Amino acid sequence: MTLATSHDATSAGPTAPTFAEAIKVWARIGCLSFGGPAGQIALMYKELVEDRRWIGEQRFLHALNYCMLLPGPEAQQLAIYIGWLMHRTIGGLVAGLLFIIPGALVMLGLSLLYVLYRDVPLVDAVFLGVKAAVLAVVVEAGLRISRRALKNRAMVVIAVAAFIGIYLFKIPFPIIILAAGLVGWLGHRYSPTTFAGAGHRGKAGAPEFKGVVDLMFDRGELDHATPSGPKALKTCAIWLPIWLGPVLVLWLWSGSASVWTQIGGFFSTMAVVTFGGAYAVLAYVAQAAVETYGWLQAGEMIDGLGLAETTPGPLILVLQFVGFFAAYRAPGGLDPMMAGSLGAVLTLWVTFAPCFFWIFLGAPYVEALRGNKAISAVLTAITAAVVGVVMNLALWFALHVVFREVRSVEFLGLAPDLPVLSSLDWRAAVLSAAAMIAMLRFKIGMIPTLVAAALAGILFAQFLVG
Repeated sequence: MTLATSHDATSAGPTAPTFAEAIKVWARIGCLSFGGPAGQIALMYKELVEDRRWIGEQRFLHALNYCMLLPGPEAQQLAIYIGWLMHRTIGGLVAGLLFIIPGALVMLGLSLLYVLYRDVPLVDAVFLGVKAAVLAVVVEAGLRISRRALKNRAMVVIAVAAFIGIYLFKIPFPIIILAAGLVGWLGHRYSPTTFAGAGHRGKAGAPEFKGVVDLMFDRGELDHATPSGPKALKTCAIWLPIWLGPVLVLWLWSGSASVWTQIGGFFSTMAVVTFGGAYAVLAYVAQAAVETYGWLQAGEMIDGLGLAETTPGPLILVLQFVGFFAAYRAPGGLDPMMAGSLGAVLTLWVTFAPCFFWIFLGAPYVEALRGNKAISAVLTAITAAVVGVVMNLALWFALHVVFREVRSVEFLGLAPDLPVLSSLDWRAAVLSAAAMIAMLRFKIGMIPTLVAAALAGILFAQFLVG
């Protein structure tokens, strides 16, 4: 007997999980959350909506839309949100921490191994293939998001405008997001059908069901989800010091020019101004980390993304890799490995502490705004703009993977990055094309594609000269 039939027969609805049961499920999700934000959200949907019915589809999607609007990793924030709904603040903390801890530990280990063995020819050959596969992963993610977001010509225009703005005019990402939100709000007023949310129904057109959270709302058991001014002030009083206190201490201890203050300040700023998920964030972070601060090279940034793609947890864990290198190359009086590890921990802290703050502060108000069509229109437009930003990231990766040299050309107020054609790496081009065919045409998964590309990179390096 299926789950749906059992519930229909008893009319009792799904059973609320104990806190211990929830911990087991969140740990399972944290260890299996491969595949970037799309794969992680799909995993949570299957575990929480379809298999266990802890939350109904409409409320799940409403929470997801809010998390997509926030700066930071939307998949982790969605876990915090649902954990908070079911078991209050402690539930949100456990769900959010278990979502990132497995991947963070793996990523730290990979960062250490990368430093120790990066110059070994075999490792260099592996990353030749990994970079090609990463490019395919980013392109596939962009296409997947576009299929969901670009429902009409207006959404396509917003996506194209976002791409042109960030690629040709170097318009800051936050301005693009704010402009898209304004377009969505105006669109709701003057053309509401164009900017209306797509709407969702269950699989095969099945009607919406009520999950554990929905039934708890109906019974009036979720008073913590009711917004109030005093609760909002209390949240700010607790979480702002948790987030920014270490940054202030480091600034007072080491000064504004130290790498610790730079890491804390830069990634704290990213936590506020970077919207649209990991793929949208990376183009902005890569430019600053490579060109502004000189913490690592473009090739190393792509290597870091390749490592992050192979670990569970949010893709934004690649920032941990960046923070590791920043401190490793400016260790002061510390051992470089120790400095790098501390830099990774600091990056994790200022990247993920704000995620809990955004949810605990804003989620009660978001629950109160369920069904607000103006908010839905704003989110619809922002999602379309994110498509353009992700495509810009795909182009940035393509240029740096396939060509050994890329230059920024300024002309009539434009500043596009263009490749030096004579620097073409044909091996990377061939591997990238093969990886895209594997993922887009034959629907081969990300991990098998990464492994196959890495093996192909070894063969190319062994028998063919670049």
